[in-house]
Amino acid sequence: MLLNLSHIRTAHERFDKVYEPEAFPTDPDSFQVVAPVALGFDVYRDKDQFRLAGRVQATLETSCSRCLEAYRWPVDATFDLRYQPHAANSGEGERQIEEDDLTTAFYENDQIDLGQLLREQFYLALPMKPLCRDDCRGLCPACGANLNHGQCACKTEWEDPRLAVLKTLKTEH
Repeated sequence: MLLNLSHIRTAHERFDKVYEPEAFPTDPDSFQVVAPVALGFDVYRDKDQFRLAGRVQATLETSCSRCLEAYRWPVDATFDLRYQPHAANSGEGERQIEEDDLTTAFYENDQIDLGQLLREQFYLALPMKPLCRDDCRGLCPACGANLNHGQCACKTEWEDPRLAVLKTLKTEH
């Protein structure tokens, strides 16, 4: 999924492509792409700098952080990124990060890795704590049953075993 920058000859061009889910590697720890990914953006060229402004639409499958069930998360994200040629670190010393630094990426060999761009957009679109629904009840801490499917037979009261001797004193008198 590489964008060859040497093929961009004008100051503005349009790029539209649909990628099949199989084009993306599966990452069982975070998400899986389960539907075709529509990527569309405008490429603006200014000498050796490029600006990509567009939109990505996809459907991801991820696990709920409470009940661990898989569920689908729709992605409809816009992006506006600047790309500059990768240069060696000139050792300018420390400096404060500016707003423009957050939207700037680098390319090498006249190619932009669109796979990396898409992965970034997917990670940015996912919630920090993914939930299959707002009222997800999660798992029983004792038996591990999914409480969204019904109650389990576990005892809800906990007694401290260190205090069991005191309980016997109370019942004897």
